[in-house]
Amino acid sequence: MLSVLSDEHFMKEAFKEAQKAFDEDEVPVGAIIVCDNKVIARAHNMTERLNDVTAHAEMLVFTSSTDYLGGKYLNECTLYVTLEPCVMCAGASYWTQLKKVVYGANDEKRGFRKHQENLLHPKTEIVSGIMQNECSEILKRFFDQKRG
Repeated sequence: MLSVLSDEHFMKEAFKEAQKAFDEDEVPVGAIIVCDNKVIARAHNMTERLNDVTAHAEMLVFTSSTDYLGGKYLNECTLYVTLEPCVMCAGASYWTQLKKVVYGANDEKRGFRKHQENLLHPKTEIVSGIMQNECSEILKRFFDQKRG
């Protein structure tokens, strides 16, 4: 039986953020932070809108969630993100001490696992491949449109 509060349930919420990014002509990556089975922050890539190369979905959601919680650590929280975090976002997640990272699509070019497995905090659990097809497809559509 699929729990209402499963990784798939929360990845669907992150995917909604990716769709917002797609609609705003941003690279379609979405992220949410969940704490105690509650979404406490949500974001999508905003590098174009903010003219800021660091405005990745993960970076924005880290700022939002630490503000919400009133502290810099997210060691009781889970990050759900539609694309494997890059090295920058993985490094930031290390400092937040995330409990768990769940991502959809692998990033063969820029993903943190390509470079070094231990970029995340040693206590951070990693789950990959949740909604991988959907998360990959929206990125493929976005870049096909850009090339087309």
